Amino acid sequence: MNDLRITRENARFQQWEALLTNRSKRHRNREFLVQGVRPVTRAVAEGWTVRQLLRSEDSTSAWAEEMWATTAAERVALAPQLHARLSGKDGAELVAVVEMPEDGVARLADSARPHGPVVVFDRPTSPGNIGTLARSADAFGASALVVTGHAADPYDPQSVRASTGSLFALTVLRVPGPGPVVEHAHAHGYRIVGTDEEGTDLGSVDLSGRVVVVVGNETHGLSSSWRTVCDDVASIAMVGSASSLNAAVAGSLVLHEALRQRG
Repeated sequence: MNDLRITRENARFQQWEALLTNRSKRHRNREFLVQGVRPVTRAVAEGWTVRQLLRSEDSTSAWAEEMWATTAAERVALAPQLHARLSGKDGAELVAVVEMPEDGVARLADSARPHGPVVVFDRPTSPGNIGTLARSADAFGASALVVTGHAADPYDPQSVRASTGSLFALTVLRVPGPGPVVEHAHAHGYRIVGTDEEGTDLGSVDLSGRVVVVVGNETHGLSSSWRTVCDDVASIAMVGSASSLNAAVAGSLVLHEALRQRG
C-alpha cells in the first residue's frame, strides 16, 4: 500500500481536525481521533476499525514504524506542522482515525465480558470523567460503559486520553434515556444499582451477580427516571469535610466492591 502525503492544509486534513472539537461531525462521520502510544495500541489490539493512521513525515520510533507497517489502515504522512495540530498536547507520534461503533443496546449481549457489570454514566458533563470511569470499568472487569441523556461525548479526545486506552476494552454505547438499558437489564437478569449519598451502605448491597451500576451527573446526581428503576441505591461511607465524591471516583469504588464480591 502506498502512503499518502499531505503537505498543505486541504479538505481531508480539515475533516480530521474538526474531529478534535466538533462532536456533530464525529457522530455524523462515525469516526474519532485517537492519540498516543497506549490508546492507539489498545484500539488496534481490541479490534476496533482504524480507518487512517496519521504521522509526521519525520516520525521514526520503533513503535510507530511497527504500527505503521502492521495496521490495516490507510497511511497518511503529514507535514510536521499539520501533524502537530492533530497530535494533542503531548505531541502524539501517531494519530489514528477510528471508526465509531453503533449504539444499539443489543451490543451489550455481545460483550467480550458478558457477565461483568454494565456501567451507566447518566448525563456526565466532563469528558475527562467519562474516560476516568472507563479506566476503572476496565480495571474492575466491567463489560460495558453506557452514557445516557444529554451528556459529554465518550469519543471526545479528552475522554479517550483519560481512559488511557481502556475505552477500547469495553462495549461503549450512547443511549437517550434509561428505557432501552432497563429493558435489557430486566430481560437478562440484571439488578440495577444506583449511587447516591442517601442509600444503603455499599458493603451491604448485593453486587455479586449481573448488575447495572448507575452513576449520576457530577452536580445533580441520579435523575428521577433512573432512581425509580433502581433495585437498590448504594451509599459510600465518608469521613472528613468533603461533601461528596467525584462521580467517576464513586463509580470506581462501587465497581471495586462488585469485583470483591464476585471473588
